[in-house]
Amino acid sequence: MKRALALILCVAAGVAACRGTEQKAVAPAPAAEPAFNLAIQPIGPPAQGTSSQPQLTASDRGIVLSWLEQKDDLATLKFSDLTSDAWSPAKTIASDKKWFISDADVPTVMRMSDGTLVAATYPLIDYQLEAYDLRVSYSRDEGKTWSRPIAPHHDKTKTQHGFASLFEMPDKSLGVVWLDGRDMELSKAKEGGAMDVYFASFDSSWKQTAESSINARVCECCQTSAALTADGPIVAFRDRTADDIRDIHVTRIDQGKWTDAVSVHDDKWKIDACPVNGPAVAARGKDVAVAWFTALDDNGKAYAAFSHDSGRTWGAPIRLDDSAALGHVDIELLDDGSAVATWVEFVNERSQFRARKVQSSGERSKPVVIAGAGDARVSGYPRLAKRGTDLVFAWTESSGPETQQIKTALGKLK
Repeated sequence: MKRALALILCVAAGVAACRGTEQKAVAPAPAAEPAFNLAIQPIGPPAQGTSSQPQLTASDRGIVLSWLEQKDDLATLKFSDLTSDAWSPAKTIASDKKWFISDADVPTVMRMSDGTLVAATYPLIDYQLEAYDLRVSYSRDEGKTWSRPIAPHHDKTKTQHGFASLFEMPDKSLGVVWLDGRDMELSKAKEGGAMDVYFASFDSSWKQTAESSINARVCECCQTSAALTADGPIVAFRDRTADDIRDIHVTRIDQGKWTDAVSVHDDKWKIDACPVNGPAVAARGKDVAVAWFTALDDNGKAYAAFSHDSGRTWGAPIRLDDSAALGHVDIELLDDGSAVATWVEFVNERSQFRARKVQSSGERSKPVVIAGAGDARVSGYPRLAKRGTDLVFAWTESSGPETQQIKTALGKLK
C-alpha cells in the first residue's frame, strides 16, 4: 500500500509513470444539461479535536455518520445519526491504540432494518507486513453497549483483511465483503498468490452462515462497494488480470451463488501498482449505477455508468470530471432514475470535492463544488448518501500539516 499511495501523486501530475495502454478514453458526455439546483447547507458534525475517515451509510431508518478521532496514538471510533437537519450527539463505539489507520480503508457503521447497529474495525497485526484483521461488532441498544468483536475470516494469516463493505441481505441477515490477502501468504511456495474478494454472512442470532471467495484476483487496495438490487446484492470492485489490467467489475448473487464478474466498462487500464481508488455502486430496484476512476492515458478521469437489469449489462460510460480527476468517487440514485455522482477534481493546483447529476442517456448537469474552493484542503475520501430528496455529504479538510477535521453538509434539491 505504501507504493500505491505514492501513485496518487503521479496520477495528479499526469507523469509517464502512470502510463496505461494507448486506448483512447471514452468521449465526454453530450452537452445537454439536466437541471441540478442544489442548495448546500453546512451542518456541524459532532466531532472534536483531530477527526478524519468519515463514512456515511443509509437505511430506511436514516443516515449514520461515523469517523475516527485521534489523540496521540489512541484512535476512537464514533458515530452520529442525522435527525432533521442536525447530527445527534456523538456516541463512542470503541477506542484502541492498535488499529490499522488509513484514509483509504476506513471503519464503517451501519444500521440494519431492525435497528441493530453494526460496526467494522481493523485491528493491526503486523505493521511491517501491513497485516490487519477485520472485526465486526453489533449493538441492539442504540450504541450504548457493543458485542464482542467477531472475525468473519478464519484463515489466521498475517495478511490484509480490509476495505470492507457491510450490507443487508434480502432475508435481513448481514452481508460483508472485504479484500482478503490469505492466498498471497498461502501461495508463497508457488506462483500465483493474489488478493481475493471474500464474502461472509451472519444470521439474526449472529451465527456465521458463509465465508467464501467471490473473486480470486483483484486490485490490492481499492475500496469495495455493495448495494441491494431487486434481484439481490451486487458488489463492485477493481479487478486485476494476470497482465495487470485493473478495470471495474461487478458480481451478483443469482440463485444463491455469486456470478462470474462482469466488466462495467473495458477501460483496459494497465498499471503495475494499485491506484487506491475503488468504485461506488448504488441500486434502486433493477436500476444500478457505478462510479469509478481511471487514468489509462496519463490523465485521471472519473466516470459513471448505468444498468437497468440489476447489473447484468451496462450502458456507455459518462464522464464526470471536466479536466483532471483524482477519483475518490461516490454515487447515489435519485427517484427519477438519474444519479448524483461525486468525485475529487484537481483544479488550479487544488483538490475540489464536486458533484453533478447524470442520466443514463449521457446527459449531465453543471458541476457543483461542495468543498475545496477556499483555503482549506480537501483530503481523504469524501462520502455521499441520500435521505429522501436530500443529499448528505461528508469529507475531511486540512487547514495545516497536522490539522484534520471532518465536515458535513446537506444538499437540498430545489
